[in-house]
Amino acid sequence: MCLCLFEHGRERQVPMHRQDDGWWLAELPEDLTGAHYGYRASGEWAPEKGLWFDHAKLLVDPYALELDRRFTQHPSLAVHGADTAGLVPRAIVPGKLAAVRKRKPCFTPAGLVYELGVRSFTMRHPQVPPHLRGTVAALAHPAVIAHLKALHVSAVELMPIVAWIDERHLPPLGLTNGWGYNPVAPMALDPGLCPGGVAELRETVEALHKAGIGVILDIVLNHTGESDIYGGVLCLRGLDDAAYAHAADGALVNDTGCGNTLDFTNPALRQLALDTLRHFVRHCRVDGFRFDLAPVLARGPGFDPAAPIFAEIAADPLLADRVLIAEPWDIGPGGYQLGNFPANWLEWNDRYRDDIRRFWRGDAGIGLLATRIAGSSDIFGHGDNRSVNFLAAHDGFTLADTVAYEHRHNQANGEDNRDGHQVNFSWNHGVEGPSDDPAILASRRADLKAMLDTLMASTGTIMLTAGDEFGRTQHGNNNAYCQDNEITWLDWDNRDRELEAHAFALAAWRARRAAWFRRFPEQGEWRHPDGRPMEVADWENPATAGFTFASADPQRPYAVTLDRRMRRVALGDC
Repeated sequence: MCLCLFEHGRERQVPMHRQDDGWWLAELPEDLTGAHYGYRASGEWAPEKGLWFDHAKLLVDPYALELDRRFTQHPSLAVHGADTAGLVPRAIVPGKLAAVRKRKPCFTPAGLVYELGVRSFTMRHPQVPPHLRGTVAALAHPAVIAHLKALHVSAVELMPIVAWIDERHLPPLGLTNGWGYNPVAPMALDPGLCPGGVAELRETVEALHKAGIGVILDIVLNHTGESDIYGGVLCLRGLDDAAYAHAADGALVNDTGCGNTLDFTNPALRQLALDTLRHFVRHCRVDGFRFDLAPVLARGPGFDPAAPIFAEIAADPLLADRVLIAEPWDIGPGGYQLGNFPANWLEWNDRYRDDIRRFWRGDAGIGLLATRIAGSSDIFGHGDNRSVNFLAAHDGFTLADTVAYEHRHNQANGEDNRDGHQVNFSWNHGVEGPSDDPAILASRRADLKAMLDTLMASTGTIMLTAGDEFGRTQHGNNNAYCQDNEITWLDWDNRDRELEAHAFALAAWRARRAAWFRRFPEQGEWRHPDGRPMEVADWENPATAGFTFASADPQRPYAVTLDRRMRRVALGDC
């Protein structure tokens, strides 16, 4: 092993020595704050045995916090003997980072989580100065904060802001990964999104906190951008392939669909994950984390609800009180684990999304609808609710596209429209895509309002993806991860201001009553659209078009009326 220091275009290699405890060490009698560095590891090259040592490969420190450039995909990253020092980002030695004073999370239970991608949210915002667009710092701009406050956002959920690398197939297509779910080192902020590094993130979090808005980081601890055996040697692979899960025959496990899977039975890997979370809390005061493909954290190889990582987070003084949100599925065996995470974790509820869409499309009954708006007790049981209810997310159709397209239109992704979910529970009102028919436009807007109303009436935490409150479209692309362009950049100038105003009013109503929606009322009456009490036959009758629920709980005195025939939802106090 050697430490590689870069200065004035030259590389200085400093030998490192392995200690009795397994650590590699090099001691230098100088202040290296601000220095650019990487590692090289020599040894046997035998990928079939999990040995990827190649002195020609510059390796990123897994504990890097800042990088001097973004990652660039190139075939040489995977070629033995090809030197990559001119290609791979160098980590920057940080100065002493001041720990911020720990506070309880800035988050309202059952509040509104607002999912956003930094670039897509700000690149076309007319009030954000051009030099700030596409950066984390843009989120602290007064115009951005004003929009978030008008929507009564409890916390923003930032899609990955850690540095990532494009998938191998994208550069030949002239495409780039715009979502960021392909990281290399888990703490290293992307220098394109966060050019000011840790200080920029910390200052943005502080500005949002002053406005009463929390910050949740969407973090990818399930795989890395080193991909499958044909991927590059960039970081963990070149240092210790044991960071990845392997089958009995030595093959890489691919429970993520991304070529590799991090092995959370490995204590060193779990330590890296915990240190990552601690860093963002200790130095940036983030309020929580959303874990992409979260079952991977508990695999060994199968999902274990008592996996060590859960107890380790719960016992950690920095992490125990953070907002923890699971995406409760991966593509591995037994990967769908909705409802099976710890009692203090929230979970993305895709069954809510699908069943609400199916109800308003007309092919799901009111019994299923009632179960979902009442907190999905069939999944989460009773008590304080753990469901994160959403109508659309970064992957899949946007909310507006859900009522404008029956089929995906992903030709721009370069995979002959084979990628992305095929089943979206969407409908188009008789015309696929854009229409200038006033009746169709009115029907689509009515359905959008009805679904937003349904969301605001639902027990549990609610989530909107940025732009869905004003009708954002991706023109039918339901897998726009590789569209860092106007397909995904929010069109602020042409947003649907009527729909936006409706969303603002709804959000204000909900925010004033957020505590009511932490759990469903224990007492209340369900009434048929004709006013009489609902009977079993009414619940089972597919022709029953709606209901009224009136709470009899004095702590939650609200009522909701849904009518599918009239495409209408009414919310009010009892």
